[in-house]
Amino acid sequence: MIRTEKLISKMKEIVGEAHLIRDSDRLKTLRIDGKRPKVLVYPGDTEEVSRIVAYAFDHTLAIIPMGNGTKIEVGNPPEKVDILLSTQRLNRITDCDCDNLTLTAESGITLKEVQKRLAQEGRGYFIPLDPPFTEKATLGGIIATNSSGPRRYMYGTARDLVIGMKAVFPNGDIVVSGGKTVKNVSGYDLSKLLIGSYGTLGVICEMTFKLLPIPEKEVTVLIPFIRLEDGDAFVQEIIDSQLLPSSIDTLNRPAMERLKPPVSLTEETRYLVAIGLDGVMEGIEREISELRERGKKYQSLDPLILYSQEHQSFWSALRDFSETLKRQRILFLSFKSNFLISKGGEVMKRYEKIMSQTGIESALIWRSGNGILYSYLFPGRSLKSKMESMIELIRQLTSEAIKNEGNMMVESAPTILKKKISVWGEMRPEYQVMRRLKEEIDPRGIFSPGRFIGGI
Repeated sequence: MIRTEKLISKMKEIVGEAHLIRDSDRLKTLRIDGKRPKVLVYPGDTEEVSRIVAYAFDHTLAIIPMGNGTKIEVGNPPEKVDILLSTQRLNRITDCDCDNLTLTAESGITLKEVQKRLAQEGRGYFIPLDPPFTEKATLGGIIATNSSGPRRYMYGTARDLVIGMKAVFPNGDIVVSGGKTVKNVSGYDLSKLLIGSYGTLGVICEMTFKLLPIPEKEVTVLIPFIRLEDGDAFVQEIIDSQLLPSSIDTLNRPAMERLKPPVSLTEETRYLVAIGLDGVMEGIEREISELRERGKKYQSLDPLILYSQEHQSFWSALRDFSETLKRQRILFLSFKSNFLISKGGEVMKRYEKIMSQTGIESALIWRSGNGILYSYLFPGRSLKSKMESMIELIRQLTSEAIKNEGNMMVESAPTILKKKISVWGEMRPEYQVMRRLKEEIDPRGIFSPGRFIGGI
């Protein structure tokens, strides 16, 4: 095993002493599930990333890429961490071609900064992504985790929006896939392979996105319900209708109460269907009127309409639900389940029942048009004494998702619990394909070893 002093010396040679952290006290704060990196490096360009990775490959050193670290806790505990590679200095927009609706940018720039720049171009443009961690999420982190938000219902995910990518593979090779041409069908699409790979196949350095003009108007319609069954029936009708919302989310009462800023609703409201509308004002007003009428059919309470800043604040609070809990130092477990869209109401009701049996408060946010349910459990400071019941709870929730043709992953949990469960849910047959890809692309297992599905 290479000595730490030699590793530090080589990293200094590549990135310069000013762009390297080796102080043990500082590195302790960067531990990933208890594993402390030997060094944190900030490469300034793709060439430096390539040199770092090639050195790690030659000496079989473990690398974990990260942007601002907003999703660094997701996954299994790593087998080891030698180099923590930050992309924060890769923060440039390298090509902005709004006339052709494309933008190329490096992986360390935040989505917020890109959206701000695009809004000032011509009539205003945007990348139609709205993942969690609104202020901090970097483009590379969003793509590596295939992170998405409420507007996924209309605009899709990174797989629909990324048309080109530059990445460094485990042997240090710089690989370019796709480009600015939207209809690019030549060769294997390596971009798709890296999206959602959680840093296990390489370092994403640069991406090209499809853009859209900023909608003329954005409005939120909040429709309260007393019974989940009524809200679910309403949602299914909207999905099957000719209406084109940008997002449809359903929240239970505890989720509503923990939103910051909170939504002012009546005491009898138990569930809230939140619908985002994008487009021209005339069309939006017609959709609001139709949503009101359709809601009445299912015994909805009086709807609330949010415009402008209130609209933005609501969806920002919903996307950043986890981040708000962390800022408040609230101990919580969070799970992400997927299942058939048509079974959403049934699964949400079943989850509420299972979680209520623990006697612990839970908040649920159902991405109703996408078949994704985010669950939050608040065990307080007595988690250790409830460890076995938490393991059984996770087993039951996972089983419920699987019964409805889905799965469940644990997004946030203490390390002690992670070691006792399957963080990524039930293993599926396609896991063998993923393992073979990992062995082919990263034969020495230097990237995020052990963190992904099945410990790959």
